[in-house]
Amino acid sequence: MERLIKKIREEAYVIDNKIVKVDHFINHMLDTDLVFDIGKEFSKKFPNATKILTIEASGIAFAVSTAFHLNHIPIVFARKNASLITNNNVYSSNVFSYTKQIESKVIVSKEFLSKNDKILIIDDFLAMGSALEGLIDIATQAGCEIVGAGVVIEKGFQNGRNKISNKGIEIYSLANIIDIKNNVPIFR
Repeated sequence: MERLIKKIREEAYVIDNKIVKVDHFINHMLDTDLVFDIGKEFSKKFPNATKILTIEASGIAFAVSTAFHLNHIPIVFARKNASLITNNNVYSSNVFSYTKQIESKVIVSKEFLSKNDKILIIDDFLAMGSALEGLIDIATQAGCEIVGAGVVIEKGFQNGRNKISNKGIEIYSLANIIDIKNNVPIFR
């Protein structure tokens, strides 16, 4: 997606040739026009999805914009922490955060996913693939059909794509950074 790539080139910060900081338009503060266009791109690629699965909190905005373009299909997001209202009737998986360097158990209530769902998984980044693996695991536990994974930014120089592709899941990334040299992202 040329608009996204241009925005990354002009506004992103790269830390230590590995962290691409886009929190002023993707993660912490959102460029809502860009988010809306991202959702439109994902909806064109995966028009047969009947439900979106994402992870809190960074994937939710992109899931909402995609759901809007797919005639307002439901969104389910995996929670990173149980709460007082969480019971044991959940699907769960462990997910390692590359940027936070912590592992979290993510959960989805069993009432929100079924074998009749055609799931589109949405996430902001694909680096090592752990978040997508966790969401795929949850969708698989529920017996859902996974129609694909939409990723806003892929760090193609890391191993995430191979892990997910080897599971037979189609990945559609809107910006694929294949390398970082001198803290400058290089795109496919």
